[in-house]
Amino acid sequence: MLKLIIGNKNYSSWSMRPWTLMTQAQIAFEEETVWLAEADTAANIARHSPSGSVPVLIDRDGRSELKVWDSLAICEYLAEKFPEKNLWPLDMAQRANARAISAEMHSGFTALRANLPMNIRNRYPGHGRHADVATDVATAVDADIARISAIWRECVTKSGGPYLFGAFTIADAMFAPVVFRLRTYGVALEGAAADYARAMLAAPALVKLDQLAAEEGHAAERYDAKYA
Repeated sequence: MLKLIIGNKNYSSWSMRPWTLMTQAQIAFEEETVWLAEADTAANIARHSPSGSVPVLIDRDGRSELKVWDSLAICEYLAEKFPEKNLWPLDMAQRANARAISAEMHSGFTALRANLPMNIRNRYPGHGRHADVATDVATAVDADIARISAIWRECVTKSGGPYLFGAFTIADAMFAPVVFRLRTYGVALEGAAADYARAMLAAPALVKLDQLAAEEGHAAERYDAKYA
């Protein structure tokens, strides 16, 4: 039995990655939400996570229990546990590329993360990029967006789409929060990058997450305060 411990669907981009992957791949799991920005958040996460953060995947088999934390580590574990799901591309060269861009997403794009925080259900067009931030910050955010657009364009052009490597893989799950972020902040895309973003927003897992985030009903005001 798999159980995924996540934060708010509307805000927790790291939780979104394995949730999206498992939902899109139709891997059965139970989920438990730890609400962010509450007085008991840290204590509730600590009951599950040795790192003090979400997500955490719990795999129970009889009396044994395995915990995997960190989004990319969870995705890698799922790829090994469910080889028939082809969560990485089958081709070795494509698989290496998928791992490289997933790792780049995992560790990079800090300007975009800091200035375009995750908020699926709200819209803040133009914020975090120009008039409301310093020039050097805007430049850094735009550089992150340009690099992400280049990754999407190159992968989709080479694979033929609709996803980065044709079929939906871990790489798509890693970039899924960015698709929502760019929509939230009204970032215009062109060509193959725009085609990819549209395909992602139409993917069953993202459609479901979009709806659940809108219906979640539990707000974390400090996450909305930046652009309220």
